[in-house]
Amino acid sequence: MDGFQAYGAGKAGGAFDPVTFVRQPQTVARILSWLFSIVILGCVANEGYVNRPEEVEEFCIFNRNQSACSFAITMATLAFLCSAALLALDVYFPQISGVKDRKRAVMVDIVVSAVWSLLWFVGFCFLANQWQASEPEDNPLNEGADAARAAIVFSFFSIFTWGALALLALERLKRVSFEEEYNKLFSPPLA
Repeated sequence: MDGFQAYGAGKAGGAFDPVTFVRQPQTVARILSWLFSIVILGCVANEGYVNRPEEVEEFCIFNRNQSACSFAITMATLAFLCSAALLALDVYFPQISGVKDRKRAVMVDIVVSAVWSLLWFVGFCFLANQWQASEPEDNPLNEGADAARAAIVFSFFSIFTWGALALLALERLKRVSFEEEYNKLFSPPLA
């Protein structure tokens, strides 16, 4: 039974190995999701608003729709915070000793990652639609166009990184289900 790990973690209380941690596919995907949210936030917050000399207020580069910029900034900020929290949970995960607590952590990871994948799909569709509907007359100098395209592209990439995180967490859950069944069949009965 030494080869099995409860929900993808070794025995609780072991020393943290940063090299092993960073090489895990889940960690790589989580860091990519975190970086993508930073890029989206930076693009929209920095160059997502344009002003014209004859207007007093700035307007959103996505079809003059303030909701599009607000949505992108909110999503990127929340995704950044969520990625950081789940990355901290991944660091803490091997220290969790109870199998039920580990199962809860994996279930939270599955649900949160799947929801974020869906939210980024909606965000990608919304931003791409608003960018396509933008009028060239609103931004004759094409200011912020590269930033808008980058936000759209990285929101598209975020769909797949969060989806991969959900699949990796689901795979971790399947491994443990097999381990629990194995323990039930082959563990000695208590006297």
